[in-house]
Amino acid sequence: MKTLLAAGLFAACAAASSPALAQFNTVPAALRPAGAMVSEARSEQEYRRDAARRVYEAFPGHIHKGKLPPLMYAIAITETDVDADGHVVDVRLTREPAAAKEVGPWVVALLRQVAQFPAPTRMARATYKEIWLVDKSGKFQVDTLTEGQRSGQ
Repeated sequence: MKTLLAAGLFAACAAASSPALAQFNTVPAALRPAGAMVSEARSEQEYRRDAARRVYEAFPGHIHKGKLPPLMYAIAITETDVDADGHVVDVRLTREPAAAKEVGPWVVALLRQVAQFPAPTRMARATYKEIWLVDKSGKFQVDTLTEGQRSGQ
């Protein structure tokens, strides 16, 4: 009886999470920039805002509008190395989501899809560090441009 109960509970949990998992099985193609993008940032902290705007421009349909829900599906932290021309050199997941393991590779793939960030003209290269706040629908905000979070009440 316990085995049947455990199997039923496992199946219910898997069924409940499968719609969320489906959102992370494909990576949308990034919209290409209209023209050459440059950043006048003098530090990686300043560059972070320009890079975050590029991510939002590349994936407008995946940006969560308004305040985020009280509980996030996943939180990930990435570092993206960008060369002097704004091309992605490397992407690292420095904090994997605790439970939603499928989100980490999805975020890394999104960053690789961006392909070109604003060229850091005042720096030889830049490392774009970001915290990703992802909900179950596959929509996200990055910490740099977040609109905040609704209270749990």
